[in-house]
Amino acid sequence: MPKTALSRLYLAFAVCGVAWAALQTYIVHSFGFDWYTAAIDGSTSAVLLTGACWLINNNLRYYQPGKGSYINLFIWCLALAAICAAGGRYILPLLKTGNVYYTFLQRSLEIRFFTNFLAIGWMAMLSAIYFSQLDQKETEKRKSEAEKMERDAELYNLRQQLQPHFLFNSLNSINALIGFKPELARTMIHQLSDFLRGTLRKDDQQKVTLTEELAHLNLYLEIEKVRFGHRLQTEISCDNNCGDAVMPAMLLQPIVENAIKFGLYDTTGEVVVSIRGELDGNYLVLMVQNPYDPQTSKPKQGTGFGLRGVQRRLYLLFARNDLIETHANDNIFTTIIKVPQA
Repeated sequence: MPKTALSRLYLAFAVCGVAWAALQTYIVHSFGFDWYTAAIDGSTSAVLLTGACWLINNNLRYYQPGKGSYINLFIWCLALAAICAAGGRYILPLLKTGNVYYTFLQRSLEIRFFTNFLAIGWMAMLSAIYFSQLDQKETEKRKSEAEKMERDAELYNLRQQLQPHFLFNSLNSINALIGFKPELARTMIHQLSDFLRGTLRKDDQQKVTLTEELAHLNLYLEIEKVRFGHRLQTEISCDNNCGDAVMPAMLLQPIVENAIKFGLYDTTGEVVVSIRGELDGNYLVLMVQNPYDPQTSKPKQGTGFGLRGVQRRLYLLFARNDLIETHANDNIFTTIIKVPQA
């Protein structure tokens, strides 16, 4: 329990103890005893009862009763109530003598016992509920932290699976260019270095604006254009009002890589990959399109690790499976991503 909450608990015990002492003092005084006698009775009984309530509260803080074990708590409350009544029975005569008061004390023992039992029982019930809720919150907090760690680990694993694939392709292209186009190979190395440097600075859950995402995507496209030459053409168009919309970092790159894979790998002609962004209500809608040859490539829902990885990443970040969809119509493969903005 936090120190602040513990301090408040002790203060509550003190206030309730004083209130109980004042109430019992008034009740004893109403039976005709002087205020001094009534105050001794009330304060002594309040100290005993407060100690019993603190004991039951402290016990429940560390040991919550399980199912079927509430009978033990009931017996524990009975025992504490009996101890409080017995304590008053033997301590009060030592503080205040007199046959009249002694007779009153003897006759009121049963009432004192049941009153103490009710007070201790209420304290036990409130403590059990409070600490049970506190334990539940702590359990949910630990569960949430464990799920977050698991989610972060899976996001990291998704990136680790994606980056080597692109890196190996780029290195193979550089290797092929070194022999007959060394200047182009050096240019591609610089571009790859800039791209990877930007990648390392980005966290899996970092949010970037669409403008920043497109700037980083252009680094990737420049590398791919070195690989494919004039065959790869790109068209990027975005509404003026969506440049500041936020999205997970590096979300577009695997989608565009998938488009290049199915658009260029099985063809020899020029291919145009188009990327469009717009705001639709509370969503940033991103659409990537590429032509494909139905004779050599058959795009379908969830084709490629890139699309599966993006879908899984969107689910981990937004807990939704409906934020990505694909269509293949008229030899055009379309991927649509919706990024919530709130």
